[in-house]
Amino acid sequence: MPEVIVLATGGTIASRQDPSGAAVASDTGADLVASLPDIPSDVTVTVHDVVSSDSSALTLEQLDAIRAAVDSALQSPGVAGVVVTHGTDTMEETALLVDLSHGDPRPVVFTGAQHAADSPRADGPANLAAAITAAASPAHRGLGVLLSFSGTLQTVRGLAKVSTVAPQPFAGGIPVAELGGTAPHRLLTKNVPVADVRVDIVASYPGADGALVDAAVAAGARGIVLAGTGGGNTTVALATALRRAIEAGVTVVVSTRIAAGEVDATYGGGGGAADLVAAGAVVSRRLRPGQARIVLLTLLAAGVGPRWIAAYLGR
Repeated sequence: MPEVIVLATGGTIASRQDPSGAAVASDTGADLVASLPDIPSDVTVTVHDVVSSDSSALTLEQLDAIRAAVDSALQSPGVAGVVVTHGTDTMEETALLVDLSHGDPRPVVFTGAQHAADSPRADGPANLAAAITAAASPAHRGLGVLLSFSGTLQTVRGLAKVSTVAPQPFAGGIPVAELGGTAPHRLLTKNVPVADVRVDIVASYPGADGALVDAAVAAGARGIVLAGTGGGNTTVALATALRRAIEAGVTVVVSTRIAAGEVDATYGGGGGAADLVAAGAVVSRRLRPGQARIVLLTLLAAGVGPRWIAAYLGR
């Protein structure tokens, strides 16, 4: 009988109202599994609690711990797959971190909920049941890390949370039904901790100056991701500070705050993405700032050089 290991990390799926009325992660992994109306009779489910936190509060050390827990779960050859229950706020980041070093063919499936466990609209049990079924299926081997949410199974590269209220809050992955059994390209790096690497995200907006960039460099950032406007553009003042950072040896990645569309270095004028690329910045063509930061963290931790970073993010 195949075994699926469920790794619980908190999030809305595990949350209940505290005396003040605020939702707080409180249910254990065993509680989550016990709430399932139906578990496939031909699957054994084993549960481990890794952390218990709202995903917005996760640290890089905890992300490293989640990835290590996935690796540990897959040490047993009898395990068919792994499910990670996780908050939706930063699920796209943690799932990609795991995917970047996941070379095992067995599926790792992330899932969560939009409504707390004690809500009359709780969607966690249905999402978790579907994720366990997906993780147990041999049809999902070799596809990397997947997201199972609201009846849809998709890949996690390019994933972004696009709604705070919709039953399906995520977009940007490739639906597994459209893959035809072929996995999208995934970067495989050695599994190294990212907690000791600092990469900051700096947002662009009208009137933005270079103060936050300079502060990040002073704090020891090895990388900065620009959440630019439009196709990765920013103000002249912010671009000037980013140019200084590049000259100081900091890797700068250009992304956008826009939800859809590719980032392309089209505009100049002193603050356009074309100016930043000319100064040595790297364009994240498809990944939004959160996932672009995870890629940069992982590759810097692995000792990968700027050309490799540019080759991956430019796809």
